Amino acid sequence: MKKIKLTIIIIFLLLLMGGPAIGASKVSFYANITAIEPIMEAFEAKTGIAGEYTRISTDKFLATVLTEFEAGKLLADVIQAPIPVLEMLSEKGVISSYISSVAQTYPDWTHKNGIQLFGIEYVALIYNKELVKQEDVPKRYEDLTDAKWKDKIVMANPAIHPTTISWLIGLKENVFSSEEEWMNFVKGLAANKPMFVASFGPTPAPVESGEKLIAISMPKYIITKAPAPLDWAKVAQPLLGTPRAIAVTSSAPNPDSAKAFIDYWLSDEAMSILAEDVGEYVLAPGIFPPIEGMDKAEVIAIRELSDEEIQQWGNEFKQIFAVE
Repeated sequence: MKKIKLTIIIIFLLLLMGGPAIGASKVSFYANITAIEPIMEAFEAKTGIAGEYTRISTDKFLATVLTEFEAGKLLADVIQAPIPVLEMLSEKGVISSYISSVAQTYPDWTHKNGIQLFGIEYVALIYNKELVKQEDVPKRYEDLTDAKWKDKIVMANPAIHPTTISWLIGLKENVFSSEEEWMNFVKGLAANKPMFVASFGPTPAPVESGEKLIAISMPKYIITKAPAPLDWAKVAQPLLGTPRAIAVTSSAPNPDSAKAFIDYWLSDEAMSILAEDVGEYVLAPGIFPPIEGMDKAEVIAIRELSDEEIQQWGNEFKQIFAVE
């Protein structure tokens, strides 16, 4: 009886002190990617580890993580952000050297210094398939300069939206054969007076409603906005996008849970959820979003521009596109 009482007292004291308890495992995930709740739920169901997802916008990500880290209060076990952000955090000692064994199935170029690429934030020309005739669907990016698209295009503001600025520069560096041809494209696009919105998020709505006919946007909206009448123009040139990456933090409060989360995130099961439910383009071999023709598309990861380049080109595009 004394032993039973002593055991009860010890358990009670452990609970008061915040000691170990069944089901206490968790992992904290800071990310700028959206719509990942299905993966968080599947991870918890599979492992019993509770996932805590905090979305931080790209422009606030570096400052938020660094401030917490330098104060010794970084709560994140795992972080996901654009490559330049993760590289800067790596230089500050925020990222551990952990590379998941699951990553060995990915191309060699996708992992470096604890940073693992898992997808590409791809951009395409999205159109209203009920209102645009098949013969009118663009076959090359240059087709956007045709006068028939005047006042019919919507895009994220090229003066301030970093991903759109990077995409336009990506076209210059990876698609067009000369800077002159590229600039003719940019000026021709501007001449068609696109509608500007703050980011990719609002681009599908005007196309769904028929207010506009085509958007420089993300193919994933074909999945997430279904059954909206959206399709993508299967241009003869590559699709471009900025790489998505993930890493374990060096000060992870729950290091074992962090490694388990990375292992699951990179698995075929999780990447299939990201591709099929969210429409993301992932780098796990053989897994594609269920968008017709996407398994045959050439998708290139372009470099992300520095802050100075974003500002420089943003100012130039502001003039070319006559952004007020």
